[in-house]
Amino acid sequence: MKKQIANIITACRILGSIGLLFCPVFSACFYGLYIFCGLTDMVDGTIARKTGAASSFGARLDTVADFLFVIASFVKLAPVIRIPVWIWVWAAVIAVVKLVNLVWGSTQMKQMPSLHTIANKATGLCLFLLPLTMSFVDLRYTAPVVCAIATIAAIQEGYYIATGHHKV
Repeated sequence: MKKQIANIITACRILGSIGLLFCPVFSACFYGLYIFCGLTDMVDGTIARKTGAASSFGARLDTVADFLFVIASFVKLAPVIRIPVWIWVWAAVIAVVKLVNLVWGSTQMKQMPSLHTIANKATGLCLFLLPLTMSFVDLRYTAPVVCAIATIAAIQEGYYIATGHHKV
């Protein structure tokens, strides 16, 4: 059971992400689940490493949980915030690069790549903080920072796949 704690925490993020879909955006329920999901993302990998339970399954589960958290957050936030076209375009370019990395990495590694680089973690942290800052910092100022970090992370990911640095 001790070896499964990290995966259980990751599964809680999946459930929390689904729960977000049922909370009014910017409500106490939304923020509570949102922060809970972010905290589970921060601790699951650390716990897995400390308990000797890190695994490729856990890394893939973490990637799925991250993806669901981002999608659920986006589904709730996109209708209530005005997102300029240039952010949509930049995000689409990043998404295409990440998709190419995913397909290319899957072909190269014969499994879905799950590269937990510092740049990917920084992107995740910035994306996590973005909704928490929207009430006092305009998206025009925060989005370029987040998009720039995400672009660097996507390019780095492609570089690591190309050079065989799969275990990052």
